[in-house]
Amino acid sequence: MAIKSAAAQDDKREVTWLEFEKLCKKLETKIRGIVRRQKLTTVYGIPVGGWFVAREVAKLLSVLDDSPQIKRTLIVDDIVDSGKTIKPFVQHGFATASLFVKEGARVRPDVWVEEVPRSCWVKFPWESSREIEDSVRRIIEYIGEDPSREGLRDTPARVVRSWKELFSGYRADPEAVIKLQAQFSDHKKYDQMVVLRDIEFFSHCEHHMMPFFGKVHIGYLPKNKVAGISKLARMVEVFSRRLQIQERMTQQIALAIEGALNPQGVGVVVEAKHLCMMARGVEKKNSWMITSAMRGNFLEDKVKEEFLRLIGRT
Repeated sequence: MAIKSAAAQDDKREVTWLEFEKLCKKLETKIRGIVRRQKLTTVYGIPVGGWFVAREVAKLLSVLDDSPQIKRTLIVDDIVDSGKTIKPFVQHGFATASLFVKEGARVRPDVWVEEVPRSCWVKFPWESSREIEDSVRRIIEYIGEDPSREGLRDTPARVVRSWKELFSGYRADPEAVIKLQAQFSDHKKYDQMVVLRDIEFFSHCEHHMMPFFGKVHIGYLPKNKVAGISKLARMVEVFSRRLQIQERMTQQIALAIEGALNPQGVGVVVEAKHLCMMARGVEKKNSWMITSAMRGNFLEDKVKEEFLRLIGRT
């Protein structure tokens, strides 16, 4: 019962009040049959986003917006992500509906308007950075501090601002970063290895949201295209400025370069220190993690050895 839209293919979907009203109208049209068959008399919105949907849908259906005391209540939400929030209502037999459903949601409502990619962030018009700041404030309280004291009073706002930079990779398109390639116009194509080493990076592990940092080394053998060196460094930024694991980041960089340049081969080596290992758990402060991704003729021993020699790994 999903309708996929072109806008849903983006990593971010910003919903205006006008679009919200249109989405609610579509939802009302889809659920009217269920309301009639099950003789539903009330609409309840799951906090917080569901409140806005319930108010609008209840108005369109000409029913009361009430709390879910009986089975004749329609449960609505703005978006179903993992499905955990709406799961209890589904299990208890309530009729359910939402504006959006994320791909891969384990529990789904009876009706929804659009299905969006797992990575898509849907921003609703009632959401603001103040809500995120409140969450940071609660975290500060959880660890035993007083968020109202002078030194911490503005910390939630500063944290939210810093996240825009630290996780800016979600707003960047890897293909767009390397799209403007330098392409040879003559017949003498450069066919020797191109290496950019010691590209510094800073990222956060997705398991504990703690930093890991180090250097990336990239090499490739051109076929008919080369990329400006700044493009390679920016490619590292795109993937490192996200919640990551080092192994996946290494592969992502290699695959993105391979896809954009179609070279004879690509090699990527990442060396990093992980704060989650240095500051907690086993507390091994001098350990480095090294990962590699070899594609095409970089899998050949001679090419791989030359690449490792050029980056100082042999």
